[in-house]
Amino acid sequence: MQEEKKKNDVATVSAVYKLQMPDKVFDKLSHFIFTQYGIKMPKAKKIMLQSRLQRRLRELNMNSYDEYCDFVFSKEGEAMEVIHMIDVVTTNKTEFFREPAHFDFLREIVLPEFIQKSRKNDTLKIWSAGCSSGEEPYTLAMVISEFQEKEKKFDYHITGTDVSSRILAGAVDAVYKEERVANIPMDLKKKYLLRSKDRSKPTVRIVPELRKKTSYKRLNFIEEQYNEINDTFDIIFCRNVLIYFERPTQEKVINRLCTKLKKGGYFFLGHSESITGLDVPLVQLKPTVFMKT
Repeated sequence: MQEEKKKNDVATVSAVYKLQMPDKVFDKLSHFIFTQYGIKMPKAKKIMLQSRLQRRLRELNMNSYDEYCDFVFSKEGEAMEVIHMIDVVTTNKTEFFREPAHFDFLREIVLPEFIQKSRKNDTLKIWSAGCSSGEEPYTLAMVISEFQEKEKKFDYHITGTDVSSRILAGAVDAVYKEERVANIPMDLKKKYLLRSKDRSKPTVRIVPELRKKTSYKRLNFIEEQYNEINDTFDIIFCRNVLIYFERPTQEKVINRLCTKLKKGGYFFLGHSESITGLDVPLVQLKPTVFMKT
């Protein structure tokens, strides 16, 4: 009986892999993804979308992309499946200490300035917008904690947001495979990472002291207002997110982000992103480093 079930499961997986997504289904899904989430989905990405949704078809025991598309736009699908679809569509490439020059600037310019200007009991507030699985927020926490050891103590908090609820759950757990932490200097690994006792699964976890300094929320950048975000921030990191949006959408998103940034606050973009030609309240200080005017 068990052997027969295994054969049926294999047959189902094989059948799903052979399915082709009709153009009309791709057009409908890609239009929805773009209009509701701002993510560009040209024809060239049809194979990518098809392959990423294969797992959802298997999990839902569906036999065609037409069936899946009908479900997505049903009342039940809009309530339960859209989030799963966006989870598999979004790209969550990230790493610890990515684009290290930004953290050098934070350490050498931003943090000393905050200490000089801040009043007693001020809290440094940072927004990691598009935080993925937490590597950026925890890198920020390590850099700030190291700075605090040499300078006077101050409180700080890092808010991470992402459109993917699945990836945010990983950020909250803060558990990573050992190869994912290769970029972290050894002295910081010893201080801020806990190794799993189960060496058959070589993972590490961020120490509780840093996890307490972060919180996470789901946010869609295409929303007209970011009501989920109640704070005003000293620093916003929004790196390698805007590249998935068209220029008019980039301008709208940056302006919405800047409503949550204090005047004189710092804004960091990814190395392949630019505000050239955009009407936004930012002045460039260095490549990909800006200040709100």
